[in-house]
Amino acid sequence: MIRSTRTLRHLGALATAACSLAAAPAIAADALVTVRQLTPETALKAALAAMTYCRTRGYQVGVAVVDRSGVPQVYLRDRFGGPHTVEMAINKAWTAASFRTATTALAAETQAGRPMSGIRQLPGVIAAGGGLTIEAGGTVVGAIAVSGAPGGDADDECAKAGIKAIQADIEL
Repeated sequence: MIRSTRTLRHLGALATAACSLAAAPAIAADALVTVRQLTPETALKAALAAMTYCRTRGYQVGVAVVDRSGVPQVYLRDRFGGPHTVEMAINKAWTAASFRTATTALAAETQAGRPMSGIRQLPGVIAAGGGLTIEAGGTVVGAIAVSGAPGGDADDECAKAGIKAIQADIEL
């Protein structure tokens, strides 16, 4: 009887261990996150398309593409793009990625007297048109921004051309 009780305890312990091991992949899966982001080649393709679109309209601009975290992947400045376009485009793209929204929409929501107006005080935030999120399958995978066209609407148009150039490549 002692042996059978001991055997039952061992079998119970083995069964518990087996269940724990079987659950381990599920627990490990909950501990990690899989993310999608643009390849450098795709980011470059978007930036080139945006710059080309602007150039055909006579605009000399800077274009930045950032990953989903706002880290720059690509920056291009056309021959006569102003020196301010470097920082502006990168910060617009960072702002779009960080807030997961177009900078034109953020500009409207952060006007003086609005509840979110304090956002404009954060370092690096650019609440002006020209920065757009890049989405694939409903998830933000990066952002693109243009600086140097005559106004935020024109910057937005150029950025949209960049996204359009890669849309088929990033559809899930």
